Amino acid sequence: MSEPPPARVFDKGRVRRAFGRAAGGYDEAAVLQREVGARMLERLDVVRLQPALVLDAGAGTGAQAELLLRRYRKARVVALDFALPMLWQARRRGGWLRRPGCLCGDLEHLPLADASVDLVYSNLALQWVNSLERAFAECLRVLRPGGLFMFTTFGPDTLHELRAAWARVDGDHAHVSPFMDMHDVGDILMRVRFADPVMDVDRLVLTYDDVGGVMRDLKAIGAANAAQGRFRGMTGKGRMDAMRGAYDAFRDGDGRLPATYEVVYGHAWAPEQRQVAGETHVPIDLVRRSRPGGAPSS
Repeated sequence: MSEPPPARVFDKGRVRRAFGRAAGGYDEAAVLQREVGARMLERLDVVRLQPALVLDAGAGTGAQAELLLRRYRKARVVALDFALPMLWQARRRGGWLRRPGCLCGDLEHLPLADASVDLVYSNLALQWVNSLERAFAECLRVLRPGGLFMFTTFGPDTLHELRAAWARVDGDHAHVSPFMDMHDVGDILMRVRFADPVMDVDRLVLTYDDVGGVMRDLKAIGAANAAQGRFRGMTGKGRMDAMRGAYDAFRDGDGRLPATYEVVYGHAWAPEQRQVAGETHVPIDLVRRSRPGGAPSS
């Protein structure tokens, strides 16, 4: 029996402020986010989908929303983020005649009507929710029957070098946010009642001259550890130096420091039939009344 996924209790206000401060320089630092987004968009090449409304959930500065506008030229694309300064950047995307709509909201409480969206697309945002089950349930709620949910998030091997370096200093992993295992994510999709979930994982490694580069990039994209209850004061110089020394043990053959990211990819479909509170909800266009003997009625 596998262990339960780690508890995640983020201070949402703290996370929102961190991303808001990062908005101006986010695109320059978001190398990993662009690469993962490009790989995610490639996966849409094999999906037959002509959406009327696309939700980019956790859109940040709207880079992916702009690419979704180009891909689905007849679709309306809505960029949702809970950090308003990110949306100030996103609203500049696209052309004069066609820009993404911008909506400030939380993935765990989507401000959208039931069954209103054809594609929910979320690139590296779900790791910041406190309840993945609630976020998935919200995505399912807003999807039309037969709609697609496609996402990426981080797995538990992410930043394992930084986690291990801190553990060697004080035995405390709280400096690195917890991430959920791919299998647990898939189990939640099933529990929420998404149909035909598909999960896989990839590992990307960024390399740096020193630990300072790792920390600067994390800060530049707003990825501060905002777990509630963590120590909020300044980390002492002695402990920081000890952490840097521990991280140096990971230098590769070229003398570079790696920062590993385990990227979890997933997609699933909103079922054509939904079971809610003991009732089966079936779209009217799927209902086919038949005369006795099987002949369709007029």
